[in-house]
Amino acid sequence: MSYDTHIDVDTAAVRRGPAAPRVSVVVPTYNEAANLPHVFSLLPEGLHEVVLVDGRSTDGTIEVARALRPDVVVVRQTRRGKGNAMTCGFAAVTGDIVVMLDADGSADPREIARFVEALQGGADFAKGTRFAGTGGSADITRLRAWGNGVLNTIANTLFGTRYTDLCYGYNAFWATCLPALELVDDGPAVDEQRWGDGFEIETVINTRIAKARLQITEVPSWEFERIHGESNLNTWRDGFRVLRALAVERLRRPAPVDVTRPAAAPVAAVAAVPVAAAPVHVEVLDGPVLDLRERAELGLSV
Repeated sequence: MSYDTHIDVDTAAVRRGPAAPRVSVVVPTYNEAANLPHVFSLLPEGLHEVVLVDGRSTDGTIEVARALRPDVVVVRQTRRGKGNAMTCGFAAVTGDIVVMLDADGSADPREIARFVEALQGGADFAKGTRFAGTGGSADITRLRAWGNGVLNTIANTLFGTRYTDLCYGYNAFWATCLPALELVDDGPAVDEQRWGDGFEIETVINTRIAKARLQITEVPSWEFERIHGESNLNTWRDGFRVLRALAVERLRRPAPVDVTRPAAAPVAAVAAVPVAAAPVHVEVLDGPVLDLRERAELGLSV
């Protein structure tokens, strides 16, 4: 199968030709009604679907999402936590490419073009990073950055990888990689959080991708501060959950799966590398994409 998607990096539009891959964006939400207008307004054109996975929001998140985007696919997660939300969302996607996007405004949807281009260039998994190339963060604290660095070093030692940002959740991959993740939500709907349902989901995904020996490309990404509301992330609690995930995944044997992906035409300036080799830092845009608030403050057009 061949693809001919064209990425317009100025408008971040995913332009679809007759054989273009269908891009599905999975957005986990819990009381994000105030943030959705900002996030949805920056989504690129040409997406196959936006899958919103809601964790029993009480602020009208689902209603706002449907008003903003009538074609949104709404999925109600079966338990609590980001990990469970992503698992439920992955089960609902029908596209060829899956993009993981937070709903709090910290991740810029206009960067989706970078991730798609990396996959088109030969990668199986496009891993966002705040610590390489033009990547960065206006949100991460020194303590969290230090903890991420420690966990990152442990992960690279245990799995033979060279990740630069283990705990960042802005990633994309071919849907054919889903079997390698082995994320199954087969239990009844209950209001609780189980192992794997929390913020450790990024670590679980990253380590399973590595163990499957898939091609990984790192994509520089800029993280903004959350626009409204408060994060559910707890530095120490979730840090220990990530550490436990590393130990569990190191001992866990992956099931043999076929993750053959569609053939993609090469894309200039994007290269995929084996897991054990140095990751390529994709440079598509000249610098971080300015948030609409920052553009307004600088007097730039939006």
